[in-house]
Amino acid sequence: MSTTRGARERARIEVTAAIKEEARGQLAAEGAAKLSLRAVARELGMVSSALYRYFPSRDDLLTALIVDAYDAVGAAAETALDRQSDHAPHPARWTAVCRAVRTWALAHPHEYALIYGSPVPGYTAPMATVGPASRVGLALISIARDAHRSNGLAVPPLAEALRAEAGRLTADVAPDLPPPVVVALVAAWSQLFGLISFELFGQFNRIVEDRDAFFDESVENLAHAVGLIGGGGRAGGAVAFAAPGSGDGS
Repeated sequence: MSTTRGARERARIEVTAAIKEEARGQLAAEGAAKLSLRAVARELGMVSSALYRYFPSRDDLLTALIVDAYDAVGAAAETALDRQSDHAPHPARWTAVCRAVRTWALAHPHEYALIYGSPVPGYTAPMATVGPASRVGLALISIARDAHRSNGLAVPPLAEALRAEAGRLTADVAPDLPPPVVVALVAAWSQLFGLISFELFGQFNRIVEDRDAFFDESVENLAHAVGLIGGGGRAGGAVAFAAPGSGDGS
């Protein structure tokens, strides 16, 4: 790469970062629905036509911000999981990931609202957001997968009416896990963000005071609902599901 080309690339990276930072400031002040390329350009001292060379439309800029937010919370979840000892109980790993997601959300409320708040009118997220949006869910799935392969899972019950949907979800999400566990994982994933959203958007005001303890207890219950067990015991009322090759089946 030539010196000139390298300098241009660095300049482009710096300008792109500045555009995103200003746009995040607008999100905090006005909300995603009012994000304006012209306003961003004006605040940065750029003409609109120059900014369009970086982001051709408002939706392109929104997509970049959304991908960044998903990647950031996903990285927080993955880092928390990586920091756990290989010998840590699976429920403890689960709680560590959930805590990391909540910590990120509380530190970045406007970015959280962008990806888990109200839809932006007129905006449809492209496929480019799917991979980043999956990172937290995949971190949680990896804990269940590791438990399944090593220490076993306590498979939760599954209603007869859900069996067809459970089969479809399992094929799409985690074919190597028992269908009842996949259903419970999807439910737990949605409840995790429900807990965080209630706290962040004020629904817990004057209701839940000790939110740290409440959150920890709630996500531990979600871990048990998924079938994660510690100490090799079985969850009450559940059916043990051993890893393949152990002689146990479902």
